Amino acid sequence: MTLLEKAGAVNAHTHLYSGLVPFDLPFQIPPTLPFPDILKTLWWRLDRALTPDILSAAARYYVGQALLYGTTTLVDHHESPTMIAGSLDILASACADLGIRAVLCYGVTERNFGREEAQAGLAECQRFLQTRPTGKIRGAVGVHAGFTVSDQTLTDAGNLARQFQVPVHIHAAEDTCDVDDARRRGDAGLLARFIRTRALSEGSILAHGVHLTNDEVRECDRLGMWLVNNPRSNENNRVGYAAALAKSRRVALGTDGFPSDMEAEKTCLAEQIKGADGIVVNPEVRLAAGRQIVRQIFGEKVLLSDRVIMRESPEGREVTAVEIGGERVVENGSLVYATWQSLVADAKRAAHVLWARMEDVQ
Repeated sequence: MTLLEKAGAVNAHTHLYSGLVPFDLPFQIPPTLPFPDILKTLWWRLDRALTPDILSAAARYYVGQALLYGTTTLVDHHESPTMIAGSLDILASACADLGIRAVLCYGVTERNFGREEAQAGLAECQRFLQTRPTGKIRGAVGVHAGFTVSDQTLTDAGNLARQFQVPVHIHAAEDTCDVDDARRRGDAGLLARFIRTRALSEGSILAHGVHLTNDEVRECDRLGMWLVNNPRSNENNRVGYAAALAKSRRVALGTDGFPSDMEAEKTCLAEQIKGADGIVVNPEVRLAAGRQIVRQIFGEKVLLSDRVIMRESPEGREVTAVEIGGERVVENGSLVYATWQSLVADAKRAAHVLWARMEDVQ
């Protein structure tokens, strides 16, 4: 048996609200269903069925699991259209209680209730940012995706982010529907729309980028924007491999709601690269890029006191201890501030309620 010390992993794009999905999700998605219909059939029903208790259980389970995987920072993108006000506080409490570092935002959209919904989402981002979250919690301005918001909402989001000097966190070109929407609006492409509306602040985070062009990715790099590759999610949703991301030096690794097992994410990326002729990508470099995002938001020295201790044996590797900001949050393979068994039990109860509530959401 050997003990190894490594840097804490960063999940640069995820969704804590999806934490209950592993608990017998009863909704089966046909393998031929287009991506927009996957959103409408599953994810946009799930987020409308959330309650404070369900969201808390989902977040606490997801955070606890992330810590046990050796992930020390989560960059989250949240949506709960029928429960917007105060939702970021629920996530912040879950993260703070268990000791993880997190960047939180509400993903503004107009897909359910139009501009009124967007304004409520922006208000939640602004309220949270005005609390001046400190310590291990920071805020950002979220936008769901270009195809679910108007130009005015994109402009408002960019202005709010610049006001507070924080990034905009947005899904970008995950599917061709996002690109097609921008072109229908008269723009050459999605990035052109973002630039025209001044939607992006310095250091903004664009998740996915599967259908950005090589030139768009190069321009994102030139502008100092971050792109986040989410291999397992892209594979699961059948949206394609983000080959153009190889044109940027600023690409991090996320899970888009999959568990924060960043080793599994690296493995999936390595497999995808094998099938992409001429693409040279180092999965470890993309994982390390997430730490650069953390330094941008929290400061240069914040990661110096993070440590993950792993036990290596013939059976594999196991995280035995995690320190974040000098605070021990995993000890002897167990969470310090909660028991894994209690998180699982609460998640199972909440999942049962969530699946029932989703049946009534159309």
